[in-house]
Amino acid sequence: MRMTVLCVGKIKESYYSDAIAEYAKRLSRYCRLEIVETADEKTPDGAPEALNRQIRQKEGRRLLEKIPDGAYVIALAIEGKQPDSVELSAKLARLAGGGKSQIVWLIGGSLGLSEEVMKRADEALSFSRMTFPHQLMRVILLEQIYRAYRIMKNEPYHK
Repeated sequence: MRMTVLCVGKIKESYYSDAIAEYAKRLSRYCRLEIVETADEKTPDGAPEALNRQIRQKEGRRLLEKIPDGAYVIALAIEGKQPDSVELSAKLARLAGGGKSQIVWLIGGSLGLSEEVMKRADEALSFSRMTFPHQLMRVILLEQIYRAYRIMKNEPYHK
């Protein structure tokens, strides 16, 4: 299976890059992983909602351009479903068994995802009702995908 993490913005901190590289290496046993970054927009503090919406739309168009035809799209959004790790593993197994060969995971910028992106998504997933920096979310997502594969394969993994 191909996994694409499609995200707004670049990783600036080396500790996030190191963690991402570690999970990418671990995941190479289970899937083909690609991380695709799109440009983020400068977001002024205290910007009016109209400007925030324009920023989300610009970032959203960039994301939508990168989604391959036929991919199953999971948007990370605070209002999404909150499965546990076993449920996520079962979901990935069902998708693979159902003929889905590519999953695209969407991580928005600091303002989240546009309405257009959410409409394109096949489902929304939330890791918490709390807000996380989008750079950290990449690490959390990759760790959970790795954990899901370990569960799927009945391989031990720390709890």
